[in-house]
Amino acid sequence: MKRMLLKTAAVAGITVACMGGAAAQDPYVYGSPRTLELTLEQAIEIALDENPTIQVAELEIEKQTYVRKETVGNHLPSVTVDGQYNRAIKKSNMGGGVSFDPRNTVVVNTNLVVPLFAPAVYKTLKLNDEQMRAAVEDARGSRITLVNEVKKSYYNILLAEESLEVLRTSEANLRQTVDETKLKFDNGLASEYDYITADVQLSNLQPTIIQTESSIEVAKKLLKMYMGVPLDYDIVIAGNLNTIGNAIETAGFDYYGENISGNSDLRALDIQVDLLRRQLEVSKTSRMPTIAAFGSYNLTGRDPLNLGSLTGDTSGGGSQSFFWNHPVSAGLTVSIPLFSGFTNRYRDKQIKYSISQASLQRDYLEESTKVQVYNAINDILTAEAAMIANEATITQAQKGYDISRTRYDNGVGTMLEVNSAELALTQAKLNYNQAVYDFLSAQADYEKVIGIDY
Repeated sequence: MKRMLLKTAAVAGITVACMGGAAAQDPYVYGSPRTLELTLEQAIEIALDENPTIQVAELEIEKQTYVRKETVGNHLPSVTVDGQYNRAIKKSNMGGGVSFDPRNTVVVNTNLVVPLFAPAVYKTLKLNDEQMRAAVEDARGSRITLVNEVKKSYYNILLAEESLEVLRTSEANLRQTVDETKLKFDNGLASEYDYITADVQLSNLQPTIIQTESSIEVAKKLLKMYMGVPLDYDIVIAGNLNTIGNAIETAGFDYYGENISGNSDLRALDIQVDLLRRQLEVSKTSRMPTIAAFGSYNLTGRDPLNLGSLTGDTSGGGSQSFFWNHPVSAGLTVSIPLFSGFTNRYRDKQIKYSISQASLQRDYLEESTKVQVYNAINDILTAEAAMIANEATITQAQKGYDISRTRYDNGVGTMLEVNSAELALTQAKLNYNQAVYDFLSAQADYEKVIGIDY
């Protein structure tokens, strides 16, 4: 966590605000208040660096490098050394003191095997390459999904915060209306109905404000989870939907292509099909011969034979030098599979069926992905049109509210007109913010579907 914060503060310019004596010197003191000010790009950078799902995917890539090295090792020479010591507790005796068994025996074997032709290893190496591709694509898909989740969480916070701001403004206007209406009612210039109506509308707004405040906290916790930031941190996000909306309207219509070749799910299925085909090739190698060269060095030590009475020496005397034998051999081994009970054939059939299943899934997913792209583009264009319409509505609603206030202040209009105008203005602002959020959310979904990597 320290590494992430220091890196982000240095590279991305994140402000780490720490208050209190010890906390001001050490932002990592337990319990010290900590705040991160984030732009969307900084939030994405932290998430890609700290989120556990990304770290797991990267570890899988590293693991596959060792899987391939293990396969390569199967084609390298192998050397084994084993030794044995044997002590005869009771030797066999053929009579007359004659025994051909030694009392002590030492055996050391050294074996060298050099694979010369191992088709399974060659095909497995190609299988390992596909496994690496699958791990890399899985990591890429995890990044794309995480960026989508971070973006939508970030936009959700913006929506909730700016909705709260609109509601707070509406609350201030209503409170002013209630105070003015009560003053007029106390002086006999307004009816009790007008006062009650204004007060009820103000009261009805409070639950919505409380709910919006709660949604902000939930959205921030979700974003912190995606970023891998401790929940006791506070985050302050930069930007606002109005500025983003104005930038979108200024940029105008942009072309959204329908090329889905970068879709991570499709690419993962393509790799899965290739992986199964490689597995089929590996399976077929079980019918092929293997050739290996071998070398063996054997060192055997034993007691000399005790011929007893045959030599006329019943005491077992004579030369007792240890007898050593060390033969060396080399050669070739050829293994040719002839029959394995049709197990290889049945295994191949299983893999072929798996290939057919994956191909069908891939075709169906391609059609589904095309529909997702179409829906995302349609949502983008719909939200863009809604933004333009709602912006004009806000202007008209503001003008209507100003007119209703002027009429009511001059004793011409009614409180019902003011309340209706206030509600229309608030709803128009909320609708505009929602349209901007819908646009950004749909755009994030579009980028995920077509597979834009961050």
